[in-house]
Amino acid sequence: MLQSSLLSAGRLPMDFNELRKDYLLDRWVVIATKRARRPTDFAVKEKKQQAKTSACPMCPGNEHMTPPAVLLYLKKGRALKKAKDRNGIRSKDWLIRVIPNLYPAFTPPSSKTETRRIGRSEGLANAVGHHEVIVESPCHDEHPADAGSQQLLHVVNAYLDRLRALSRKPYIKYVSIFRNYGLDAGASLSHAHSQVIATPFIPKTVEEEMKASKKHFKKKGRCIFCEILAKESKSPRFITQNFSFVAFAPYASVNPMEFWIVPKKHQVTPLEMSPAEVKAFTVMLKECLAGLKELVNDPPYNYGFHLALDRKARKHYHWHLEVYPKLATWAGFEKSTGVYINTVTPETAAETLRARLKNPPKS
Repeated sequence: MLQSSLLSAGRLPMDFNELRKDYLLDRWVVIATKRARRPTDFAVKEKKQQAKTSACPMCPGNEHMTPPAVLLYLKKGRALKKAKDRNGIRSKDWLIRVIPNLYPAFTPPSSKTETRRIGRSEGLANAVGHHEVIVESPCHDEHPADAGSQQLLHVVNAYLDRLRALSRKPYIKYVSIFRNYGLDAGASLSHAHSQVIATPFIPKTVEEEMKASKKHFKKKGRCIFCEILAKESKSPRFITQNFSFVAFAPYASVNPMEFWIVPKKHQVTPLEMSPAEVKAFTVMLKECLAGLKELVNDPPYNYGFHLALDRKARKHYHWHLEVYPKLATWAGFEKSTGVYINTVTPETAAETLRARLKNPPKS
């Protein structure tokens, strides 16, 4: 339930840290105002570097080191052609390359029997699904904060193409699109890439969001995400907006400098975006990640889309992107209790990122 006091600008006495409850999840976060830190305190002076070698399997010329691409964006003069690798031949001159992961967490079913077993045994099922890697650019270091706008638009469109294709499969209940950047965020290869994992079940966090949003809709007749968006757009946690999207630091942020990007229009899946909205999303994603990079010296991060494939969720669920900078290390308390301590208040995170976006450094 979204309480009016939850999003108020009022604060508790400074004698205490704050306990804040997530918008939807049954999760509490300690906002450590007593030992609050500025975002610049997290700026890493010496970053862990991932060395690029000539054997990078994602770089042009090394296509033979990966499985055949299931989707390619190819240069054809000024046009863009979508294709896939066929007959053992690896296509060259690509802009985007989507390949099966060499070490997949989920694998396609080998038979109809395999898919029928999902969810029917006691605590055991085949990990049926898909695990893919989206190679975002032929350029090894062309990550979102630095990529050209057109190239990043190709990346987002590739997300949508794979979401559309995988969500049509009868054994798929959810498609997770996510990105790990930097060694500390779990990226084993430094070449710019994202991942897609399609699963035969709805993951717990998204399922809990769906249940809570459905409960709110039944009680209030309104989408809780639309309410959150309206209130956060006017709160101290607001970061930036354009005609289609709003970025803000969530009220009960688990991670220092965490922010969300949410569509203004009520949409259950990114597949509902118009071409203009896709472009607006791309612009905001690049802008926010570039601001984060400059503010905290290019930190490791993870991001992931939260979405719904079930049409029954259309009225009450609202897709969004969550970005988690990797600026803290969870220790015994967090791991043993599930209660997290955030030493950067969401208000401070939003204030500093908002200021950086308004006054970007001169190149």
